[in-house]
Parts: sequence; structure tokens; C-alpha cells
Amino acid sequence: MAFVTTADGTEIFYKDWGSGQPVVFSHGWPLNADVWDGQMALVADHGFRAVAHDRRGHGRSGQPWHGNEMDTYADDLARLIETLDLREVVLVGHSTGGGEVARYIGRHGTSRVAKAVLLSAVPPLMLRTDANPEGLPIEVFDEIRAGVKGDRSQFYKDLSMPFYGFNRPGAEVSEGARNAFWLWSMQVGLKGAYDCVRAFSETDFTEDLRRFDVPTLIVHGDADQIVPIVAAGPKSAELVQGSTLKVYPGGPHGLVGAYRDRFGTDLLAFITS
Repeated sequence: MAFVTTADGTEIFYKDWGSGQPVVFSHGWPLNADVWDGQMALVADHGFRAVAHDRRGHGRSGQPWHGNEMDTYADDLARLIETLDLREVVLVGHSTGGGEVARYIGRHGTSRVAKAVLLSAVPPLMLRTDANPEGLPIEVFDEIRAGVKGDRSQFYKDLSMPFYGFNRPGAEVSEGARNAFWLWSMQVGLKGAYDCVRAFSETDFTEDLRRFDVPTLIVHGDADQIVPIVAAGPKSAELVQGSTLKVYPGGPHGLVGAYRDRFGTDLLAFITS
């Protein structure tokens, strides 16, 4: 198993497949790098180097009491990129990972970055405020925190349904996908899982997005029940100059079925263009 060590001594697990131009994947909450295995294999099969890490507090990485917020997540990503001396990187972030990518560019710039992809990502801001009336009320995130602190095993099982859109009429439910979601989620430390809710919901990425100066693909499903599109993808596209926005009709939050396959096609087309 491969690890890099951050400035505060936290060990960050990563997987590193293939060779060529690096594509670095940042996962969503409450998952880990394994959720990207299909996309990693896809890009590695097409001549790219696929790298994905477990965010601190998640998966096989360390579970520190402190640092479970976006600035440190971004700095951990920078430590990974610099330790592996990755250049001309394509950054790909899903959900919370999209916030991590945005904050990385906001804090560390794009000297090592060639392109960026934001998939069902939390930027610009999930929380409802006077300036962001389309966001979700704080009570939604309070309920998530209560679920994490309460019966988290059942909470994660229940969360898998809207995450993949399996609760929609006529949806084809994959119990395998639900089981994998639960397994990955149960590997998150309680403190890291709890703190990360605030990180993904209350962090404002507006200024980070304005710092993007590389080709950027923004993808969002219009049936996303976790990060509703109304306060996310299109708003990010307005802030990132020259970005390309793709809206998937009926697309849920998580990669599954035809949505997964379409994203794989769009991702390859974008990184090879």
C-alpha cells in the first residue's frame, strides 16, 4: 500500500495505475478512492496515469482529529501531487472532491494543472444564504450530522438510495452498488465524517472558481438529490471562464448505469482533446 505524509503527519493512502499524463481523482463524501476504480481503469487503459487518494479521515488514510476542512484537504492533495512530481495533471473531482479540486486551484494555482473536471460537485456553495437563496437550508445538513452521530450504519444504507437515484419511480436498483456504498462509508472515521459535512456544505468556492484558467468540464445531473443542480453546476460554469457545461437529463448524484457510462465517454473525450 502506498502513502504520502502530510505536513501534520497524517498518512494519505493513494493508488497509482498506468503511465502517461496523470489524471488525479478526488472522491465524494463519505466514500474513498475505490469509488473511482472504473474510471481509473478506463483512463489507464487509454494511455494515462490514474491516481486517486483517500481523503484524510476516509478509507485507508489517517484519521486525525484536526484538519477535516477544505483548506487542509486541498493542501493534502497538493502534497500528493508534489510528492509524486505530477505535472500537466487533469484534476477530476466528484461532489466533495469537486470542492477539493476548486480549493486546490484557489490555494495552489494551476502551474501543475492542464485541465479540470467537476462532476456533481458542491461548488460554488451548497448552503442557503441571503446571497445564495437556491442553496439548501442548514437543517438539511444538521440532519446529516445527526445521522452520522446516531445509527450511522443505517444512515449510510438509507443514503445510498437518493445518492444513486434508486428511490425514483422505475429505477433499477443495484443492491451491489448499495452494499459498496455502505462498505466505503463505514470506513470513514466518525470525526472526519462529521466535520466534512460542514466542509462540503458551508465552504464558499466562488473565488476559487474565478481562479480557474485551464480548460474545465462541468457535469451535473438534473435529477441530483444530493447536490441539487440549481445551486451547483450551472452557477460554477458561469464563474469558470470558458468552461464547458454538460447537463445529464435524469442523472443522479452517484455514478451508476448509463450515467456512469456516459461520463466515461465524456471524460475520455475531454482529456484526449
